[in-house]
Amino acid sequence: MKKDFMKTNCYDVEDTLIIVGSCLDRMQPEAYKELTKISNNIYDVCLEETHLNMVINKLIGMLSRVKINKIIFASVDKSPHCIQLHYIENEIRKAMNLDDVEMIHYVAVDNKLIEISKETIKKSKSLSELEQMK
Repeated sequence: MKKDFMKTNCYDVEDTLIIVGSCLDRMQPEAYKELTKISNNIYDVCLEETHLNMVINKLIGMLSRVKINKIIFASVDKSPHCIQLHYIENEIRKAMNLDDVEMIHYVAVDNKLIEISKETIKKSKSLSELEQMK
């Protein structure tokens, strides 16, 4: 069962943390089921409702208090709000050393999870770089 990330106590997370866009389970239920096979520590957040910086600060608070080995970010594809989930990794890495935390990114398409590389995420923030690739 997913939990509200922003209402979760910093000490209530452990080992593997999955952060999903709040609509993922409704829009891509089979992809969401795949995540439940990885861990039951699934937390949802709506970046249309909650500012990205609040999520970043919350996650930094969790990482500084509890041992987390893996973070998975998952969203529906093509959402202008959910794409921000994938930018969190870079921002928290600027704030703290996370060399011992594995981070994986997925988007859900046709009820399947597709892993997204860090390079793709980086390029998605640079429209000029994408334009030059044409």
